[in-house]
Amino acid sequence: MPFGGWVLSLERLCRLEIQRGYAIAGPGLLLRDLHAAAQSTGQFYPPDPTETSASIGGTIATNASGARSLRFGSTRRWIERLRVVFADGSVREFARGEAIDFDPGTIPLPDVTKNTAGYLLRPGMDWIDLFAGSEGTLGVVTEARLRLLPSPAGILAGVVFFSDDARALDAVDQWRAARMLEYLDVHSLDLLRSRFPEIPAGARAALLIEQELASDDDPEIDRWLDRVEAAGALAEDSWFALSAADRERFRHFRHSLPELVNDTVRRIGALKMHTDYAVPLARNREMLAYYRRRLEEEFPGRYVIFGHIGDAHAHVNVFSADAGGLLTEFARHAVALGGTVSAEHGLGKRKAHLLELQYRPEDLEKMKAVKRRLDPGNILGRGTLLATSPDTPTPSRRPV
Repeated sequence: MPFGGWVLSLERLCRLEIQRGYAIAGPGLLLRDLHAAAQSTGQFYPPDPTETSASIGGTIATNASGARSLRFGSTRRWIERLRVVFADGSVREFARGEAIDFDPGTIPLPDVTKNTAGYLLRPGMDWIDLFAGSEGTLGVVTEARLRLLPSPAGILAGVVFFSDDARALDAVDQWRAARMLEYLDVHSLDLLRSRFPEIPAGARAALLIEQELASDDDPEIDRWLDRVEAAGALAEDSWFALSAADRERFRHFRHSLPELVNDTVRRIGALKMHTDYAVPLARNREMLAYYRRRLEEEFPGRYVIFGHIGDAHAHVNVFSADAGGLLTEFARHAVALGGTVSAEHGLGKRKAHLLELQYRPEDLEKMKAVKRRLDPGNILGRGTLLATSPDTPTPSRRPV
């Protein structure tokens, strides 16, 4: 929602052109349409956020990542060129590697594999680095050239169930070479059983994996079966798939959880309360243990923990209208462990206050200086990401 001003719709800017090795996409193009078009040419676009109805412009604005980020990283990595309209109406195109024509400064960044909290101000950055993840506050992306990869010959997918959490977390530490590594806690499995009663009764945690294969008889298939046995998983009750149809069923299984979370939140009439924090890989268990201890103290049984465990980036969703204080406490703890308050979703307006937990005032001032330089009238994304700077116009809170 705008804090004064206008809403700018880019939904009709939905150009799509697929070439060998890249796609040209408008910001209004839906992610699922890009995925489908690339797949029809034997290629794929690596970023895979859960919500495939997201727009390409939105994924660039938030530097979205998703389940495949363990192997392929975030959206920023796959952008080759951007066309941007600035606040003054000027239009510029930026290619990867094009240096910024002013000094944006540098700030200390967390030692995590995923971070989209604030502007990426680091040595050697280029214009694309700056715009990806800036949440529409520095310019409006009107076209992007995105890198595509050849589709793999095959993919092994699996939903591996465990009788306890400790074994699942041990497996995480051993399996980070996978293309995808996702986690579901016991409460997540309990919620999913309403749609998937075939989930083993003894399952207390699950890991979802994907591994690229060179062929349908790749020896990596047998190696994964051996890994599952060695990890002490419920091997006989776990699910594996090689076909596209079965992999799509697993995808539906994984994506059903956020849907069920949203349904539960709506049913109890609460605002969705969730985290997007990540910590250094070495602090993963410590952060998860802290989550569980405090959640069981404050909201026993009324939460789920799931997500991108390979990146030490698990999402907490609490089924209560009173969890805001605890989630802010979690943000502080993540930062204390060297982590970030936003790994993939961005901060928007409602979470903009978390940025000051991660960065010092002098670091925030460097970000604000970039904002003032590129948008001196503060007309783009008022109230998003950064609090209004005292020397920029103060927007009206009344929609126009």
